Amino acid sequence: MDDRMTITFLGTGTSQGIPIIGSDHPVCLSSDPKDKRLRVSVLISWKTYNYVIDCGPDFRQQMLTNQIRSIDGILFTHEHADHTAGIDDIRPFFFRQGDIPIYAQERVVESLKKRFDYIFADTNRYPGAPAVKVNVVTKDQPILLGDMEVIPIEVLHNRLTIFGYRFGDFVYLTDVKRVEESEIKKINKAKVLVVNALREEAHHSHFNLEEALAFAKRVGAEQTYFTHISHLLGFHAEVEKKLPENVHLAYDNLQLTI
Repeated sequence: MDDRMTITFLGTGTSQGIPIIGSDHPVCLSSDPKDKRLRVSVLISWKTYNYVIDCGPDFRQQMLTNQIRSIDGILFTHEHADHTAGIDDIRPFFFRQGDIPIYAQERVVESLKKRFDYIFADTNRYPGAPAVKVNVVTKDQPILLGDMEVIPIEVLHNRLTIFGYRFGDFVYLTDVKRVEESEIKKINKAKVLVVNALREEAHHSHFNLEEALAFAKRVGAEQTYFTHISHLLGFHAEVEKKLPENVHLAYDNLQLTI
């Protein structure tokens, strides 16, 4: 069986996506498909396994576009709506597969229970509501997904602690503003790093382009791909030309093989 891992970028945009509703910004009006970005999410596939990181409001469209028929679980980075608001659309998977495993730190699970209480109800369940199997993720405890040990990586999104994840030689981080040295050690020798690069101007809770480039250099992965991109970063084709040889802008539906 093929042991390679395939990474599919389901969405690479920031919380509003690109184009932004009603915006006449030139990037929002671009006809380049690479300038059209759904909310950030990624699919990681190997052997017979399919795991999704984050489940935002574009989840249904992303599953249809990429013809995903089954998922083995969803890992959440944090509780913000652009990363969680699509959880109701796991219903078709639930109807075929049963309870869908989810993985998140306890704070995120509690947030989901408040916002989507009908999904987590133990009694008097609404007919047709999906259900999940909760797996609480902690900072220093790897999780076994299929036949792979996945390492949580704690980062800071302003003052909010959130998780990225390492799958073998692949590391996925988003909404990062700061990473402690102890967590950077978990990223060492990764072949592919994905990290956020919101815009050129500084932001209180996200890497801007300069910070993302410095972090990519610090980590030293063979290839780095930027995600969680806003229209303010500029046109995909123009920004891509300015990046170092081993650093790229990700775009929706891009696939990598490791």
